[in-house]
Amino acid sequence: MPYTSNLPDVEIPSGISITDYALRMADDLGDKPALIDGPSGRTQTFAELKAGIQLIAGALAERGFGPGSTLALMAPNIPEYASFFHGAAFAGGTVTTINPTYTADEVNHQLQDSGATILVTISMFLETAKAAAGGTAVTDIVTIDPVEGEQSIFDFLGSEPLTEQVPVDTDATPVVLPYSSGTTGRSKGVILSHDNLTANIEQCRHVLNYSSDDVALAVLPFFHIYGMQVLMNGLLANGVTVVTMPRFDLEQALTITQEHKVTWFFAVPPIVLALAKHPMVDDYDLSSVEVIFSGAAPLSAELGEEAAARLGCSVIQGYGMTELSPVSHATIPGQGKAGSSGITVSNTECRIVDLEGKDLDVDEDGELWIRGPQVMKGYLNNPEATAATIDEDGWLHTGDVAHFDTDGHIYIVDRIKELIKYKGFQVPPAELEGLLLTHPAIADAAVIGIPDDEAGELPKAFLTLKPGAEASAEEVQSFVAGQVASYKQIRLVEFIDEIPKSASGKILRRELRDR
Repeated sequence: MPYTSNLPDVEIPSGISITDYALRMADDLGDKPALIDGPSGRTQTFAELKAGIQLIAGALAERGFGPGSTLALMAPNIPEYASFFHGAAFAGGTVTTINPTYTADEVNHQLQDSGATILVTISMFLETAKAAAGGTAVTDIVTIDPVEGEQSIFDFLGSEPLTEQVPVDTDATPVVLPYSSGTTGRSKGVILSHDNLTANIEQCRHVLNYSSDDVALAVLPFFHIYGMQVLMNGLLANGVTVVTMPRFDLEQALTITQEHKVTWFFAVPPIVLALAKHPMVDDYDLSSVEVIFSGAAPLSAELGEEAAARLGCSVIQGYGMTELSPVSHATIPGQGKAGSSGITVSNTECRIVDLEGKDLDVDEDGELWIRGPQVMKGYLNNPEATAATIDEDGWLHTGDVAHFDTDGHIYIVDRIKELIKYKGFQVPPAELEGLLLTHPAIADAAVIGIPDDEAGELPKAFLTLKPGAEASAEEVQSFVAGQVASYKQIRLVEFIDEIPKSASGKILRRELRDR
């Protein structure tokens, strides 16, 4: 028997683009700050945001960009991120969001798989962008900040703005392709439509209840579904002022929170840990903070309570995944339970099932399945992975082990899937294992996550060496570090005689964890 939300159903928008939805309050708010660049204080009002989006959409349309086209956006959190994201969407196209710390090879994979023709970045990542674009469909690289001899945002300023959304099928048209490893394997493009995104923001109406005076800190990256939807789109759609930070720095975050009187502080567990324990926090006035919302990885009950007591605010968390646009569960401020990821959001069904697919009762642990309008359309170019994740009845199999209590609060207790969560980022073991096996000294490899208070989990490699071969832990770590983003790097290495495997050849990770 499926679990349904305790919250009232909401009317799910249809036929409205994510851009029109995100800007639904822009005309009324006009001169209110929509986006503030935290480090510099540079401010973009709602009116300026709307005008900028329409200008970029017009410039893209003049260049032949429209329905069926994909723009790759590789930048940190700055106000212009929203302008390019929504400019592409307003022009009827698709955006694929890329982690700017990726290596050129990692970017190249995403560019090839998504079919992007335009790549937008900043000067800091221009060389990576150029190296990554080789062999892809990219014909234009555009920098947000001007670089001599390169095409930049300023080349767009003479264009005729688009004043109406280019017509698209909001249910079927992919508007964004964030990349996720899903339950297993190499990263895959998650197809999310306009309706997926607008539905999920509306579904969170009863749990993420903002006022017109709220100010939110946005340090969690917009390329990640959490930052993209909960922060950028969700906050703008509700008229909240968003203060962006290109990367997390505790001192700068505390300064910005004090200066701009931040009321909603969005975080991941390592940031909550700093707020709870770092002595620097005592030097700042954080009395404006009403809610700390943690996501992307489980937050322990003890840590949440410690941060709440220190700052005198609510510390809550939610649960979701890229494939869910992303939220399926969240805590209502003031109504949370220690260790719980909250209650089911509106218009969402859940099941807790055993390995045979049998439904389980309250307080029984099993795999969490979810069905609702936020469920992705599928994985790009990968029908097999789609079929393995969404069954014929529309249930998305999350790969996470959970249970509900009698009040409908959910507790995420384990993961069936093998992803490692390092500081909120997904680290797919299979990708690292494949890379390790290219090292000339390594015969076999397995990678697991080791619990860590600060990072959540640390990627640890178990390695067997070829007969007569030699390699040090430092050498292996350096080998990997040169080929992957910083968060994917191997933090621990252990050499063993044999990687434990099942009869079918599957790595027995639990045996490695038990070591």
